[in-house]
Amino acid sequence: MEFGLSTFLEAKPRQGGVTHAERLRQAVDEAVLAEQVGLDVYAIGEHHRVEYASSAPTTILAAIAAKTNRIRLSSAVSVLSSDDPVRVYQNFATLDGLSNGRAEIMAGRGSFIESFPLFGYTLDDYNELFEEKLDLLLNIVSSEKVTWSGNHRTAIHDLGVYPRAVQDPLPVWIGTGGNANSAIRAGLLGLPVCFAIIGGSPARFASLINLYKEAAKQAGHDHRKLKIAVHSHGFIKEDAEEAANLYFPAVVDLINVIGRERGFAEYTRQSFEAARSLEGALYLGDPEYVAEKIVLLKKNLGLTRFLLHIDISTLPHRDLMQTIELFGTKVVPMVKKELAPFRNT
Repeated sequence: MEFGLSTFLEAKPRQGGVTHAERLRQAVDEAVLAEQVGLDVYAIGEHHRVEYASSAPTTILAAIAAKTNRIRLSSAVSVLSSDDPVRVYQNFATLDGLSNGRAEIMAGRGSFIESFPLFGYTLDDYNELFEEKLDLLLNIVSSEKVTWSGNHRTAIHDLGVYPRAVQDPLPVWIGTGGNANSAIRAGLLGLPVCFAIIGGSPARFASLINLYKEAAKQAGHDHRKLKIAVHSHGFIKEDAEEAANLYFPAVVDLINVIGRERGFAEYTRQSFEAARSLEGALYLGDPEYVAEKIVLLKKNLGLTRFLLHIDISTLPHRDLMQTIELFGTKVVPMVKKELAPFRNT
């Protein structure tokens, strides 16, 4: 099982956070520390809002590549629907070369919609854009010379796409917030999948994972070799109540801003306590408790990778760095020790 961090590089420069430039530099420091404490992955989600500094993940990941040697470097996600798959491949193949084979693409439709009008797309084509562009991306990954046509991009006739990635094929994951069709699509294509579990009970995702595996089997893929990741929010301190008291004011503000845009119910202290319970989707507390929750998640869902999302800019960066250190040096070893008897089962 692999362990890593995911981030949207939340900055909130107008709301007591940090500047975009400072958050970008912090990201490099986080990834360097993540490698030092033994984590496997650092993943940056693409966003185009003032709250975030992550509109160009491959550029940031390239800066990280120059200061690391082992950690894998991924998007989480690349908003493929509003991008050009040729440029997405070229950017990640370049990153793959710079990092000597450590790049990964996590493709998704995106949890926000700002990139669509920004790059000249309409939400009327939301689903078709992703399906078509994913098809083109996978064609580029599998073949140096590409012939392809679709409805939303100029056709390509026997043209090469360069540079080629060090890894062959360059890994492409599907990122989803829990959409059944997305899980089935990933399974049919035999692609690894990452579920964003940021609310409710993680155990409910078992049905989606079953759909994913069943689709893979029907398409002739070996379901035993499938890779399944989960991305969930978390925060770790030696003292669990200190962690809760620091984290709650920051997370309630973050979630309620988004919730008001989307018509969600208000996030309250009761919601928070439910989320940090053993059955909830918030991995917050002391190292022993967070490890216990990850072990439960592994047993319930059979995942192969866990990404801890620690990104709340209004928390002091030293606390985020401490979370990374505790995750790598205490939580991960405890999880591995607990899961060791089940490794070959």
